[in-house]
Amino acid sequence: MFAVIKTGGKQYKVQAGDMLRVERIAANAGETVQFNEVLMLGGDSPVLGAPTVKDAGVQAEVVDQIKGEKVINFVKRRRKHSSKRTKGHRQKLTLVKITDILASGAEKSGVSEAVGTGSVSAAAVAAITGKTDEAAQIKKAKKARATKAAPKAEKADQMSEAGADDLKALSGVGPALEKKLHEAGITSFAQIAAWTEADIAEVDEKLSFKGRIQREGWVEQAKEKTKG
Repeated sequence: MFAVIKTGGKQYKVQAGDMLRVERIAANAGETVQFNEVLMLGGDSPVLGAPTVKDAGVQAEVVDQIKGEKVINFVKRRRKHSSKRTKGHRQKLTLVKITDILASGAEKSGVSEAVGTGSVSAAAVAAITGKTDEAAQIKKAKKARATKAAPKAEKADQMSEAGADDLKALSGVGPALEKKLHEAGITSFAQIAAWTEADIAEVDEKLSFKGRIQREGWVEQAKEKTKG
């Protein structure tokens, strides 16, 4: 006897003893769950659901919470942006072993229904998978980066108060770029006017200016400023 079930938006043909990888469900390893969306029962007397078979179910034991193979997504934009980006993704899955197929009596079996993690709270998912809430992890990481960046911002402010040149007078330099230059220790027109080609290349690479220094003519502008 076999059954066709639906879970995680996908359909699977199963029979007792099968090992199956499905979209992650909210259950711990060792627990028994029941798939209630049975689309078809096969065997000597096949039954087709409309759309599901009433009171039928498929029970399974949760073996482990796993991840699928890594999928690489490569995006390349050639026009205007000329950028490329590679991202990896591993789908969260649950490994289950099919233990029983119920042609009837599923509603009164007393076995918990297999529910996808997208249908339960983040706290419940964390308790089941043994992991903290991903949103909380992201928030914590952002806070750590902000704390790390605070001394740099404070240093830039101190440079500004100490009488550094107004680098915003250079073509294409706004408050954000000026702050970036200050954090790199560049605070005066005299420093920029003294740059050699090697210095320009080093600063350009270090601050990711992508040729802006030469394109905007900062060195020539800085020399004019120092003359004035």
